[in-house]
Amino acid sequence: MEILYQDDDIVVVNKPSGLLSTPGRGPEKIDSVTHRIVGMFPKCIPQPSVHRLDMDTSGLMVLAFTPEAHRHLSRQFQDRLTEKHYVALLDGILEDQEGTITLPFRLDVENRPHQIYDEVHGKVGVTRWNKIGIEDGLTRIAFQPITGRTHQLRVHSAHEKGLGIPIADDPLYGNGDLPGKMKLHAEILIFSHPSSGERMTFTTPPSF
Repeated sequence: MEILYQDDDIVVVNKPSGLLSTPGRGPEKIDSVTHRIVGMFPKCIPQPSVHRLDMDTSGLMVLAFTPEAHRHLSRQFQDRLTEKHYVALLDGILEDQEGTITLPFRLDVENRPHQIYDEVHGKVGVTRWNKIGIEDGLTRIAFQPITGRTHQLRVHSAHEKGLGIPIADDPLYGNGDLPGKMKLHAEILIFSHPSSGERMTFTTPPSF
């Protein structure tokens, strides 16, 4: 886990694929971004996370050191005042160039943590996307999620009413068979500093 920035209020990290954002259930799932940050910084609050990335997603996360910073950042994510940009490789060739996906989905309670398409009970997720190029039979694509639903980009990629092509090495919605290999990376994160109000932009390139 690479630390890209820190001050008295926040820390920004580059999370590797395969590492949890927050601890899961059981002692074997305690290792996570938040657990490591709390251990590294004694002044940190016990629950510093304000947003999450899936375990198999790599990239940028911001965490709060103080209760005030946590409230401020959490409100920004809740009110969609942040910007998040992702890059991914799709497991196939996408013909279209750009678009917006609007797709309702919900948790499959009989097959957690899978999310499933549901026009009646699902909550709508919205994602903007544009194709970057084709590489060895895979499509490199840029995503900008407007909403922040669980597994949103993964479902919007894989489902036939979305792009119809799963993210490469996705173990839940595609053909991935090893954890930590999925080709989805949070490349750009933009938010306002909780104390100064300064608009801050962080960028980190994907490993794929």
